[in-house]
Amino acid sequence: MNILITGGTGLVGKALVKKLRENQHKVRVLTRKKTDNPDEFYWNLEEGFIEDKAFENLDSIIHLAGATISDRWTEDYKKELFSSRIDTAHLLRTCCEKNGVRLKSFISASGINYYGTFTADAILDENSGIAHHDFLADLCEKWENSADEFSPIAERVVCLRTAMVLAKEGGAFPKLKKTVDFHLGAAVGSGTQWMNWIHLDDLVNMYVFAVENEQMEGKFNAVADEIPNNEVFMRTLADVSGKAFLPLKVPAFVMKLSFGEMSSIILEGTRASNQKIKSQGFDYTYSELRKAVENLV
Repeated sequence: MNILITGGTGLVGKALVKKLRENQHKVRVLTRKKTDNPDEFYWNLEEGFIEDKAFENLDSIIHLAGATISDRWTEDYKKELFSSRIDTAHLLRTCCEKNGVRLKSFISASGINYYGTFTADAILDENSGIAHHDFLADLCEKWENSADEFSPIAERVVCLRTAMVLAKEGGAFPKLKKTVDFHLGAAVGSGTQWMNWIHLDDLVNMYVFAVENEQMEGKFNAVADEIPNNEVFMRTLADVSGKAFLPLKVPAFVMKLSFGEMSSIILEGTRASNQKIKSQGFDYTYSELRKAVENLV
């Protein structure tokens, strides 16, 4: 299958490109730098440009592009968070229509914060809707709407509402591991906020599953089975690492002073169900937190 990927040089993208090629798919990557690699194609959002060759005999698009949410959310950066996800999707659709492309699937990243950033014991599934309207919920809603706009030209549209990705190479895990390595591992805020997570290997396999499973369509929570609260997560990380766990909690106001509005994704969290994706036949390699942490540590 001929697959075009945005965000192919990021943490998830690199691993996904490798896995897809191992599965004998032909993968093309959009890049903001012009290269001589025949599998890389130049695109520029500001110029509204993507090389036409990227769309020749194309079967599927996987849209992973998006600025990281872990930087401080200034007003300008909020605009970048939207533009890097939504405006890029609009550009992809415009170029598909220009080139007369008919896709077998359009698969887009989304965020587990679609439901809102708050703490509650309820377990949310794909039918729950937005339970708490805030910045990230609005971002994810518009992100998914931009994916749904591919419905007229794609047989299937899939959105994976992704939790915190645990990986050795990047993302949140190395930063959390560093605090533990210095014997500074501790719960943050109340420590009772839930932490949805997924191992990088499982997320990559889920994207491959979404490409290859012709019955899969719609929105899916990309989260592991076991969802610990923040205190249990940090205690598990410290225990597996053989490091001390501090009994004191990092006060919420410290996080707010350090990270501003972005601190909400650290201080709040509810649980999401993964039963829908499992009902499609997807099997997790890392469904339990300790097993995932042991693999990464």
